[in-house]
Amino acid sequence: MSRTRGYKRVENNIIRTIGLSCKRLFLSVASVVSRFFRGGAKKLTIMVVPHSQKRVVNFQTTIFSLVFFVMILCGVLASFFWFSRQSLTAEHNLTKVQEEARTARASLDQLKDETGSLIKAAKNFQTAFSGTLSLIGKDTSSQADKSNIQSGDLSSLFNVRETVQGSVREVGELQRLTGYLEDSVQPIQEIGKLLDSQSALFSDIPSLWPIRGGIGHVSMPFGQNKHPFTGQWYIHKGVDLSTYRAGDSILATADGQIVTAEYDPGFGYYIIIKHKHGFYTRYAHMSSFRVQRGQYVQQGQIVGYIGNTGVSTGPHLHYEVHIGSDVVDPMKYLNIKIANNK
Repeated sequence: MSRTRGYKRVENNIIRTIGLSCKRLFLSVASVVSRFFRGGAKKLTIMVVPHSQKRVVNFQTTIFSLVFFVMILCGVLASFFWFSRQSLTAEHNLTKVQEEARTARASLDQLKDETGSLIKAAKNFQTAFSGTLSLIGKDTSSQADKSNIQSGDLSSLFNVRETVQGSVREVGELQRLTGYLEDSVQPIQEIGKLLDSQSALFSDIPSLWPIRGGIGHVSMPFGQNKHPFTGQWYIHKGVDLSTYRAGDSILATADGQIVTAEYDPGFGYYIIIKHKHGFYTRYAHMSSFRVQRGQYVQQGQIVGYIGNTGVSTGPHLHYEVHIGSDVVDPMKYLNIKIANNK
């Protein structure tokens, strides 16, 4: 029983000690706060003493009022500097945006100029392309009608009417140009196929100039001429091509097969090539040939060299073209494709 009374006594002492400590702490805080407010409520007198004989001006205030005024003044100054900095930043950004706008406007003007040049070139292209289609027998009226339906005809490209509100004129022009070019793809492909077929045809007929590099001149044409030895009129069955020297390369004028490669007292060293479509070509008075009978040659391939063999008055190539058993003027075919050869 005495032990329980002892525990109660210790417990009461602890509670009393904690209560006294809290009371002293509260009183201390209250004292500090009271002293703070009493100190802040103290009045100050600010005297403004002019250098002249004017009377002294007195201002009475408290410490709290003075501190509050200083804080407001610092806030105003800080706000002034902050807004000034923001204003300078905004002005810099505005200048940058204006410069970018000027650059974009200059680029847009340049784009408009380039678009105008493109449209002008497209107009010239349409004229030339339509003429080409007419030459090869391609009907352009249906193509034009189709282009009109799809807003792709260049004939209306230069009289643009804006059909969409807010659309840019150049965009409408480019859209029509795109439509026309898309419609032109198929005719161009057909032209390419036609050219391929014609190129194959040209390689099958004797249309290439027979001297490498396209050099030489006609020293005696096809047809009626005076014989250089007898002086009598006769029919010259080919053309004589001369470069004033021996050794220049002679080319096959079309794809074919060598059917003759030999020496003849009149023609000297000569060869005959058999081509498609009934064509034969003869190359005579060569200094030598570099093909053999039965060999297949391609157009532009070297078959021999200009010489002065056989009955000849000087270095030259005697060149003939036969269709079946008929002899024809070689120049009718050589005029088709006179080109520089490899």
